[in-house]
Amino acid sequence: MRLGDVLSKVPKREFIQVDGFLLNKKGNVGQQVVLDVGQVALNYFCTQCEDIRTFYSIGKLTSVFVNGQIISIDCVLTCGCKTTVQIWFLVESDEDICCLAPRVRILKRSEKLSDAVKINSNQYGDFAILLDKAEHAYRDGLGAGAIVYLRKAFEKITVNMADSIGLSYEKYEGGNPRNFKELLIRVDNECSIIPQEFKQHGYSLFRELSSVVHGEYDEDLGLSKFEPLHRLVIGILENVRNREELRSAIGVLGWAEDRGDRQ
Repeated sequence: MRLGDVLSKVPKREFIQVDGFLLNKKGNVGQQVVLDVGQVALNYFCTQCEDIRTFYSIGKLTSVFVNGQIISIDCVLTCGCKTTVQIWFLVESDEDICCLAPRVRILKRSEKLSDAVKINSNQYGDFAILLDKAEHAYRDGLGAGAIVYLRKAFEKITVNMADSIGLSYEKYEGGNPRNFKELLIRVDNECSIIPQEFKQHGYSLFRELSSVVHGEYDEDLGLSKFEPLHRLVIGILENVRNREELRSAIGVLGWAEDRGDRQ
């Protein structure tokens, strides 16, 4: 495996062995080296293409030694439409990074996004902004911050659904619901927003997300739990979106009014 393959995947905590890419280098602090490690390829939502696209690096990458085990890598990825995104990696080896077959991992990956490049597509509407912020925080190693944005997305979709069906509930001065558990149960009973796969654990998800607000999470714990929590929140958003799209399709066909009366 080449280093470019590792850089093209979600950062993992485990060290992965790659082909040597800094052979015969001294590894002096601040030493700059041009790397030939293969292409880096990552997916982003390109607003010009209006779709998820694979952005590729072109040519060789530039690196700087932080010490004998860590290097910094700058990279520019390009979409087929020429839209670009800048990325910075901090790569660590468990021993000498200049050895024949180093074992490496990505300590940090940071992207400079723009209005032209986003992490998520627009399929989740207003929630795409919160999901982008959550993933951006996660990729920057901010586990607690990432979880906070997931909690906001869960709370917002629940409140939006309550407002859409006219459910009344007690609010704090800022507009947030006073008893979220009660509101979630009422909304789910009316709209079934929690997927069947974890319907009995809807509030458990919110309680887990809320733990970070009450100081029960540190950054490492937030990072380790982000992916499963993110997937469950996405599951709720997808469930709501699917129900709305199905209702719309039924309405277009005129079945809503038929109620099974026509043969």
